Amino acid sequence: MIELLTPDEVDRARPAGRFVGDTLRALQERVEVGTNLLEIDAWTAQRIADRGAVSCYVDYAPSFGRGPFGHVICTSVNDAVLHGLPHDYALQRGDLLTLDLAVSVDGWVADAAVTFSVGQPAAQEDQRMIEATRRALDAAVRRARPGNRVGDLSHVIGRTLRRAGYRVNTDFGGHGVGSTMHQDPHIPNDGKAGKGPRLQPGMLLAIEPWVMADTERLVVDDDGWTLRSETGARTCHVEHTVAVTDGDPVVLTLPGPRGEG
Repeated sequence: MIELLTPDEVDRARPAGRFVGDTLRALQERVEVGTNLLEIDAWTAQRIADRGAVSCYVDYAPSFGRGPFGHVICTSVNDAVLHGLPHDYALQRGDLLTLDLAVSVDGWVADAAVTFSVGQPAAQEDQRMIEATRRALDAAVRRARPGNRVGDLSHVIGRTLRRAGYRVNTDFGGHGVGSTMHQDPHIPNDGKAGKGPRLQPGMLLAIEPWVMADTERLVVDDDGWTLRSETGARTCHVEHTVAVTDGDPVVLTLPGPRGEG
């Protein structure tokens, strides 16, 4: 079942999106060489507590993980691309770090992810991968309009990534959000245009393209959660929560003006 929010409910979901966007920006600015992944988790937990928000991850125990997750943020490093379980690791210069955060504020969920290089500008190939994944996300967001279909989003993500030279995995992708974290519709990162559920005003969509530099195959880490590239290649994952409206799509998880978050 797809949850449709009223315009008033979409407005009430905006604080969750702003909080997630502001938190990811604050973390990206705070992380440096030597930062421990467990520190990132602790910082995030404190922000969530200070806001009176609720983590969507701590008690999360789906069939694909060795749950419950037990942490408030996913921290995926280098060859890890999804569901990175925070652990005792101090980040090194040039590590490629993905932070993925889903939080409920006043009963409404927002979900977003960002990938960046630690301590220095991203290496050329890493930056190319980040830019391609962002282009795929932007292209899908532009198509999040009433009357289009989920397949239109999937198709443009897959086409953008393949044109950039990457292979596409469809085991994990985007999804609906709203009063809970993972809802219908599932949004694969490749698909056929014109197929799938029709988009309607009031849908909140977490759109999340991700790639691995030279493969589409995943392996599960010994921790039972972290998903890594089969070849050990570096990876990228970006995500925004987007509201489908009667007009233009609205990205809820953009950070606010500096000084407000």
